[in-house]
Amino acid sequence: QVQLVESGGGLVQPGGSLRLSCAASGRYSIIYTMGWYRQAPGKQRELVAMITNGDSTNYLDSVKGRFTISSDNAESTLYLQMNTLKPEDTAAYYCNWKYIHLGVRYDTWGQGTQVTVSS
Repeated sequence: QVQLVESGGGLVQPGGSLRLSCAASGRYSIIYTMGWYRQAPGKQRELVAMITNGDSTNYLDSVKGRFTISSDNAESTLYLQMNTLKPEDTAAYYCNWKYIHLGVRYDTWGQGTQVTVSS
């Protein structure tokens, strides 16, 4: 199975940039999706960006053109490059893998990293 650890969050001013990383360790057979979710206080967790089958990407409408999801060649690290950050982007960000290993499906989450956009 896979363990996920996020890093890269912090406090940034509006208009600034951050790059989040999600380091994966463990074993798997097939990755279905890799994604970033976020949850702000008083809000439901929402999908921000995802990669499906290693090549197809989807983004939340409000982050299109500002955020970019990517992974390294070995898919050992998932990234979220966030540019032109807005206060509305403030949230705890979580990485997620949906994968199969030894015929068993898994839905694995990291512990989260806080992003705060404020002056």
